[in-house]
Amino acid sequence: GRLAVSRAARGLGVGAALVRAIEDAARDQGLAAVDLHAQTHALRFYERLGYEPYGPEFMDAGIPHRAMRRAI
Repeated sequence: GRLAVSRAARGLGVGAALVRAIEDAARDQGLAAVDLHAQTHALRFYERLGYEPYGPEFMDAGIPHRAMRRAI
């Protein structure tokens, strides 16, 4: 799946709130970390939320991505 926020809602904290809700759900299930595949242009967004990239860049659907992880 993909996380997307409409242009009109960008910069309002909607994306961060969605990520935090996912983290809360993962924590409730007893998980210790969240892993994701971020499009490279969105790396800074996830880094601001505490995610760290790992591994090489890879292509998914013709778009460059990096794997990222955050301990929760």
